[in-house]
Amino acid sequence: MAAQSAVTLHGDGALTEPNATSTAETYNPAFAPVGSRLKVTFNPSDESTNAQLTVSGLLPNRGYAVHAHTNACSADPALDGPHYQNRIDPAATRQAPSTNPEYANPRNEVWLDVRTDTTGSGTSRTTVPFVFTDRGPGSIVVHEAMQTAIEPGQAGKAGARIACLTLSAVQPNGVEPRGSR
Repeated sequence: MAAQSAVTLHGDGALTEPNATSTAETYNPAFAPVGSRLKVTFNPSDESTNAQLTVSGLLPNRGYAVHAHTNACSADPALDGPHYQNRIDPAATRQAPSTNPEYANPRNEVWLDVRTDTTGSGTSRTTVPFVFTDRGPGSIVVHEAMQTAIEPGQAGKAGARIACLTLSAVQPNGVEPRGSR
């Protein structure tokens, strides 16, 4: 797929309690305090996408499992959808998300597990071997687990959803299109 047809995605916001206008929400302030900041960019490059997550204000010296999800953030964490998969697991359902390591893995999903420093800040980067076009993730979700599970039958599991950041497409000039959130 040509990089020209690929979409750049971006999200940036301070966590608030879930509400109708927020694009950055905490579902569990004990793990993801109100005011914590999440920033993520997904930049296409040829046949791959470079992703970078920066966090601040989270709990210090702690790991967080972070994944791209299919839907934008919602007041109900379950409505954020399952993990975004480039190749969708045909056996997965809404009630039973994919845990098959053939699909639930960091080459087919976007995993940005991050570890915070003594101030609650951290950065995570990954490159995935695909680009987003008309089908891409709607959010990144921070989970309570300190790291994403990789074992068969557990692959991709990361515990409860504790925060969410809605993504929006960025046009080549760096401007978000109207109504993208």
